[in-house]
Amino acid sequence: MVTPNRRRQAVTVLENEFGVSQRRACHVVGQHRSTQRHQTKSSTSEEEQLREWLRTFSRDRPRWGWRRAFAGLRAEGFRINRKRVHRLWKDEGLQVPRKKRKRRLTGVGVTVGSIVPCQPDAVWAMDFQFDRTIDGRQIKLLNIIDEYTRECLAIVADNSITADQVVAVLERLVIERGMVPEFVRFDNGPEFVATAIADWCRASTVGAMFIDPGSPWQNGWVESFNGKLRDELLNRWQFDSLLEVQVLTEDWRVDYNTNRPHWALNHLTPTRYHRNWVTTHQT
Repeated sequence: MVTPNRRRQAVTVLENEFGVSQRRACHVVGQHRSTQRHQTKSSTSEEEQLREWLRTFSRDRPRWGWRRAFAGLRAEGFRINRKRVHRLWKDEGLQVPRKKRKRRLTGVGVTVGSIVPCQPDAVWAMDFQFDRTIDGRQIKLLNIIDEYTRECLAIVADNSITADQVVAVLERLVIERGMVPEFVRFDNGPEFVATAIADWCRASTVGAMFIDPGSPWQNGWVESFNGKLRDELLNRWQFDSLLEVQVLTEDWRVDYNTNRPHWALNHLTPTRYHRNWVTTHQT
């Protein structure tokens, strides 16, 4: 009983069930009598609209918290205070389950390859992620992001992905983006250390940055993205087929780029942040 409303209910129960006076019940519960007698204002139509919006938002995006709900409300034109959104969010019981905080990793070569990009398409980070369909077949995901804008450039899903397929995806992205990256960052997996990748980097004049073996924190941007993809999509779905994985991951990628605000980007979505950067730095 930490809120006045909860204590008000407890005082009422004591009065009705045990027949004690309001003075005695308030003393037991720790509620001031003026607070007990205060008449709360009835909810306005605006507040009911906000509550309904928050409930719908929570149902559609159960892994997003009140801060992204606040950003969504402001994006839709609501003039509302952050503290009010937080209060209504808690009052509706829409708390997101907290994830267990991981211990900070340290080890040899923590700072190796820690180049910080200063513009879009400076560094592309790549990594593999795995899941299974409902019949037990393995699904392999190739995730590629732009470290500066946090954009997800591609999520390729297949039962197996070879080095030649990785090169084909990189060639497609170069055509779509209209430029090659300065560097690509990945681990020492067999697909990334293959001759095909080395030949592509050499032919495209792209630098290859390998992280130290067993040091995923050196590829922190894509590892963080993997966690979001796992938490918001892979853990919530049971996939029936490879085609379903491909369709849903692509839908999620588009939604991630265009609708998901990122705190490292000043509460902007990756696509909007990239667009603002291009507008600001036009020659």
